[in-house]
Amino acid sequence: MSASLLRRGLELLELPGGRGKAPPGIQRERHGPGAAGPARRRRKRAPELGRSKATVKGRVVKSAIEEYHKKAAVNNLRANLRYMLKGRCVANKAITEKVLAQNRGRKSKDQPPKKVAKKKPEGTVFTEEDFRKFEREYFGRP
Repeated sequence: MSASLLRRGLELLELPGGRGKAPPGIQRERHGPGAAGPARRRRKRAPELGRSKATVKGRVVKSAIEEYHKKAAVNNLRANLRYMLKGRCVANKAITEKVLAQNRGRKSKDQPPKKVAKKKPEGTVFTEEDFRKFEREYFGRP
C-alpha cells in the first residue's frame, strides 16, 4: 500500500472537528521501547494465569514404576515359539520350490548355489579274507 493511499484512508476515518487526531479507540499508546503488539500482551498475561497446568481436574497420578514396566521391553519368544509350533501344516516340497523359483530374480547373484552331489567314499574292492590270502602268499606265512 502506498503512502498516499494510506493518508487518504486516514482522512476518511478522521473526525470532522479534529485534524490529524485519530479517535481514542484507534490510537495506540506506547510506553517505551519494545513491541506493543501481541508479544507484549503475551508477556503481560503469563503471570496472571496463576494456575498450575500440572493439576488438571480428573487427572490420575501414575506410578513411575508402572510406567517403567509398561515401556520396558517384553520378551515374546516363548509365546511366539508356542504359536509357531502349534500348527504343523507343512507345504509340499515341490510347491515350495516352485514358489521360491518364481520369486527369484534372473541375475546370477539371485540364483542359489548349485548343489554338488556328495561322492560316496569308495570302498575297497578287496575284503579282509583277500588280504590274509595275500599275506600268506607274499610273506609265506601259513
